Amino acid sequence: MKRIHKIMAFAIGAMSIMSCTQTQEADPAYIGPADIRIEDGRMTPEVLLSFGRLSDPQLSPDGSKILYGVSYTSIADNRSCRNLFICNVDGSEKVQLTQDGKSLNGARWSLDGKSIFFLQGGQIWKAEFLGDRLGKRTQLTDIPNGVADFLLSPDQQQVVYVSTVPSNVTSPADSDPALDKAKAYVTEDLMYRHWDHWVTELPHSYVANFANGMITPERSLDILGGPDVKFELPLEPYGGVEQLAWSPDGRYVAYSCKKLTGKQYAFSTNTCIYIYCPLTGETTAVTTDGGYDTDPVWSPDGSKLAWLSMERDGYEADKTRLMVADLAFEPQGEGQTGNPKVLGIRELTTDFKYNAAGPVWSDDSKSLYFNALAEGLQGIYQVDAAAGAFNAEGIHTDIAVVPVRLTPEDAWYDFDSPFAVLEDGTLLASYCSMDFPTELVCVKDGAFQAITKENEHILSQLKPHKTEARWIDTVDGKKMLTWVLFPPEFDETKTYPAIEIFLGGPQGTLSQGWSYRWNYSLMCNQGYVVVLPNRRGTTAFGQEWCEQISGDYIGLNMQDYLSAAKMIKAEPYIGKLAGCGASYGGFSTYYMAGIHGDVFDCFIAHAGIFDEKYMYYETEEMWFPNFDNGGLSEYAYTPGQTGPAGDGVTFGGLQQAGSPWSTAAKAQRHYANSPAANVTKWHTPILCIHGMMDYRIPYDQGMAAFNAAQMMGVPSKLIVFPEENHWILQPQNALFWHRSYFDWLDQWCK
Repeated sequence: MKRIHKIMAFAIGAMSIMSCTQTQEADPAYIGPADIRIEDGRMTPEVLLSFGRLSDPQLSPDGSKILYGVSYTSIADNRSCRNLFICNVDGSEKVQLTQDGKSLNGARWSLDGKSIFFLQGGQIWKAEFLGDRLGKRTQLTDIPNGVADFLLSPDQQQVVYVSTVPSNVTSPADSDPALDKAKAYVTEDLMYRHWDHWVTELPHSYVANFANGMITPERSLDILGGPDVKFELPLEPYGGVEQLAWSPDGRYVAYSCKKLTGKQYAFSTNTCIYIYCPLTGETTAVTTDGGYDTDPVWSPDGSKLAWLSMERDGYEADKTRLMVADLAFEPQGEGQTGNPKVLGIRELTTDFKYNAAGPVWSDDSKSLYFNALAEGLQGIYQVDAAAGAFNAEGIHTDIAVVPVRLTPEDAWYDFDSPFAVLEDGTLLASYCSMDFPTELVCVKDGAFQAITKENEHILSQLKPHKTEARWIDTVDGKKMLTWVLFPPEFDETKTYPAIEIFLGGPQGTLSQGWSYRWNYSLMCNQGYVVVLPNRRGTTAFGQEWCEQISGDYIGLNMQDYLSAAKMIKAEPYIGKLAGCGASYGGFSTYYMAGIHGDVFDCFIAHAGIFDEKYMYYETEEMWFPNFDNGGLSEYAYTPGQTGPAGDGVTFGGLQQAGSPWSTAAKAQRHYANSPAANVTKWHTPILCIHGMMDYRIPYDQGMAAFNAAQMMGVPSKLIVFPEENHWILQPQNALFWHRSYFDWLDQWCK
C-alpha cells in the first residue's frame, strides 16, 4: 500500500508573513540571512547550510508576541551566530531585535514584558526591550567558569544557572604545580571521557538571588552540595536546564540526576528525580531506582510533578513513560512549607504503546501535553492527569486513559510539544518535515497553520518532489513503513540511482524530521531515489518492534534492509543502489558489506562500528554494548562484590552479560559475527568517514575498516576530521562532508 504526498516547496499555511524590520546597527562580526540564488531549482550542500535555524520560542507575558532566535551560518567565516527576533502570534510584524556578532541564547521575557534576559559570552544579561530592538544591557553574573544555561524562578527573583567543577580526572599540575606545561590525563576509574571531551570538568547547577547585585560563585548555592560531589547536573552529554524546574512558588527546584560515578555511572542509566529546597538545603528523592527519569515539570498549582521515565536500568531505549507524583508539603512555621512528601506515583501512558516526550502542563493542572512518534510521524497528544489516580483513601484506582492526538494523523510533519497554550485552546508549537527545517506553527481543533516561514525565500526557489509511504512485507510476515523520496521532475520511464539509508541508534525512527547532515531532501535533489526503511529497532511502532534488535544486530533488521533493497530494485526505474549509514548505521554498512552478495553497488559508513569486541573495550557509556550485545533484561550493581559470579556474567559487582568474555549465548553470537569477521567477503566500494573527537565510537574503528578494505583490494577511501566528534558540526567541514558523500555516490552509482 502506498500513500503519496507531493511537497510543493513549503506550500503550507495561508498566512502572509511580513518582511522583517531591522533597526539596530549590525556588529561587524554579525552573520545575517543568506541571499542565495538557486538557478536550477535543486538543493545543494551550499543551499542546505544557508538555511536559518529557528529555535527556543517564548510567548510574551501579555500573549501577543513570540520571542525566538535564528542562527545563520557563514561558510567563509566557518561559524554560525544566533540573534533574536519577535513577531506577533499570527506571524505578522516580524522584527529583528539584535544583530550581534556573538550568539544570544536562552532568551526569556521579564514578567512585565519590558526586558529580556539572555545568555551571551558565558554570562547572563538583562536588556531593555524597546519594541524594535534591545536597549541598555546589564550583566547579571560574573562566574569565572562561565554559565552554560540558566532558568529563572517564577517571580524572577532567583535563578538556577549551570557552571562547572573539577572532575576526578587530574593533570600533572595537580600533583606538582611546577609541571604547569605538562599535558596528561590521569584517572583511576571509568567515564574519564564522554562523547567528545575528556571529563576534566563536571556540570553543576547553582541557585542564586538577584537582590544583591552581581551574582558570583560566593553568592551561589550548589544544588549538589559543592565541588567535592562528583555528580553531573544536568546529565552529560545532552542535558540542559530542561532537567531542572522551579516550583510555582519558587521554594523548590526539582531536578534529574544520576548520582553515580566511575564504573557504576558507565554501566547504569539510573537517573532519578529529586526536589531541592534552597532555604533549608535539604533534598527529597522522588524516585530511587529504574532507568532514566528526566524532564521534571511542576503542575501550575504545585500539587504534582510530572516527568519522563524508563523502567529498566541499563537500557537506554526502554519505553519512555509519562509519570506523575502527587505531592504534599508539611507545614513549617507560619506561612511556610517544609519538605515535600510523595503521596504516590502514577503512569499516565500505560495504555499508550509509544514513547512520550516534552511534557507540558495545562494551565488548570488537569492534563498534560506531550509529543510522541507514532507510526513514523511525531504528533502532539493530551492526557488526563487523573489517569491512574488515587482516591480519598489513598488507594490506586488505576483509571486507564488513552492520550488524545491533537495533530492530524495523516499530516506528514513532526510536531514538537507546545511552548504555549492560548486562552482559546490554540497550541503554539514548532514543527518540521523532511522538506523544511523548524518553523513555528499554531494547532487548534485538529488543524494547523504556519506562523513563521523563516526560509521561504530559499524554499520557494526549489522544485517540488514526491514522497511515498510504503508498507512493505518483511521476511517474517510483518509490515514495515518505508519512506521513498523521488527526485524533482521524476520520470518513471528513466533510470535513477538509489540510496538506502541504514539508521543509526540502533534505536531511533525515520520520521519527518529535518537534518543538516543526513538530509534526505538534499539527497533526492541530487538525482537519487532515497529509501528510508523503519527496520527493527525503530521506536515509533511499539516496544516489541523497537526491542527486537537488542541482541540481534545481525538478524532481522539486516533482513529488513535487504527487503527494502529488493523492493526498490524491483522498480523498472532503478539502476544502481548505494547503502549508507552512520553510527549503528555505520555498523550496518560494514556488516552488510560482508553479506549482501550483489545487492548494493557502493557503501558509505560514517562513525561506524567495525570490530564489536574492540569497540566494547574503548567506548565510554558501557550500558549501550552491555544491554544490546547481551540482551540483558535488567542491570544490577552489587557493592563489594569483587569476583565473577557463577553465571559467568557478573564481574567486580557489575553485570556484564554483553561483554566479549560473557558466557551469555546472545553475547557469544554477537561477537562471533562482528563486521570485522566478514572482511574476506568484502568486494563493494566503500567510503569510511570518522571524527577524531568521537569517543562514542572512536575513530580507529573507521581506520580499521578502511585498512581492511585496502588489504582486501576493495576500492575504498578514508576521511578523518581531526576536530569533529560523532557529528560533523563546523560549516566548512560539513560542506566538505557533503561534497565527499555525493562525489563517492556519483562515482559508483551514476
